[in-house]
Amino acid sequence: MVRFILSRVGQTLAVLFTVSVIIFALMRMIPGDPVLMRLGDDFTQEAYTRLRHELGFDRSIVTQYLIWIRSVLAGDLGDSFLNQERVSTLVLDAFVPTLTLVVASVIVGILIAVPSGIVAAIRKDSAWDYGSMGFAIFVYSMPAFWKGIILIWIFSVYLGWFPAMGYVAPWADLSQSLWRLVLPAVTLGTFFSGLVARIIRSSLLEVLDQDYVKAARARGVRRAALVYKHALANALIPVVTVIGLQFGTLLGGAVLTETVFAIPGMGRLSVSAILNRDYSVVQGTILVGVFAVVVVNLLVDLLYAFLNPRIRVA
Repeated sequence: MVRFILSRVGQTLAVLFTVSVIIFALMRMIPGDPVLMRLGDDFTQEAYTRLRHELGFDRSIVTQYLIWIRSVLAGDLGDSFLNQERVSTLVLDAFVPTLTLVVASVIVGILIAVPSGIVAAIRKDSAWDYGSMGFAIFVYSMPAFWKGIILIWIFSVYLGWFPAMGYVAPWADLSQSLWRLVLPAVTLGTFFSGLVARIIRSSLLEVLDQDYVKAARARGVRRAALVYKHALANALIPVVTVIGLQFGTLLGGAVLTETVFAIPGMGRLSVSAILNRDYSVVQGTILVGVFAVVVVNLLVDLLYAFLNPRIRVA
């Protein structure tokens, strides 16, 4: 088990290093000059040269990368090129709303996916099966921005049940924060539930066809006990992996959801930084996002190895 953990940690560090190199190189390749973005239209060549030197852009790209990665390893993501704010502060302020949205979306998705997937499996080829799987495909295929607009129109504009936009930190006002989080979480969580419900259905059907389940059924074990005691635990093993893999998808999907509901998260910060060629902020947001994804996948790998001991040997 220790060797398995060390192997996964080593792979995680390798991924983070590779991503840091790719991020740094790609930001230098996209069109646009952050020095010009900061100076504006009225500047002299002397001012341009001086600012370029201050920002370190007159050095080789390898030297720039080594300086940046050394600062990152020391816990310093640098300063924003445009407003001189600490990137770590900007990223932390944006990461909390995004993480809150993603966690709420996962909870909503699981609450929808698990019951519908189980019902579809135990009532295979019935109206319940077709209805739940049809709903799963429908919500999974709907674009997040369109779904969010529809939910705002119905539940905010027409019914007036929920606020249409905005974000409140949980520590500022928990009830107001949860109330404002309902529509964004449903928007993103239903997308998540569509995939997970189908995985649960197919996985549970496969487990229910195993010999040990058939033997339990032959012994007269009731269907409820057969499903929840014998089959469900094994059927949820691949679901754990899917949930971990979907964490990165939810972070990416949060960009559109944050835009629709005016949530000041990582997506909006990244888009704004890219448009303004703010290299430090873009590198910081992407690196933190990738770090969150690989950490979640590392935890899923460890949980998967715990649930399925055969993985440790592999």
